[in-house]
Amino acid sequence: MKLLCGLMALACAPAALAGNGAVIPKEKVAEFVAEKLDVTTLPAKIRPAPEKKKKTFGDYGYMTRLVDEKQILAEATPGGAQIHIRILELRASAIYVCVEGQGQNATSGHIQRVVLLKMKNSNGFLKGRESSTEFDVCPVIGADDSAASSYGD
Repeated sequence: MKLLCGLMALACAPAALAGNGAVIPKEKVAEFVAEKLDVTTLPAKIRPAPEKKKKTFGDYGYMTRLVDEKQILAEATPGGAQIHIRILELRASAIYVCVEGQGQNATSGHIQRVVLLKMKNSNGFLKGRESSTEFDVCPVIGADDSAASSYGD
């Protein structure tokens, strides 16, 4: 009986694990981020002003360019506001990225933050929150963002 219960548990494990969130692809990660990122979850001083039913760069009219396999440049209009995203670390269910851009007002200046991106399911969007994990290649730059998430890691 114990053997039968053990076999059942092993047989059901892949299905149970599959429900724990979407798997992040190991190839074309920058392209995946450009298409699936919910930009409304980026730090408030960098992201566009939230509008109903708009989530992605495309929804907001941003043109995205893949600089290389690990970098995205999103531009509102030619010569307009830009958001630069660099892939820092890829995990099975999350991506650490460095997000940088010009603050929305004159006093904000240049802003740079490490953001942790996760997906709940394969049909959803990548949602971001500021990360407490630090990367030497992405130091925090700019004023504190009081609207940032304080979930931590």
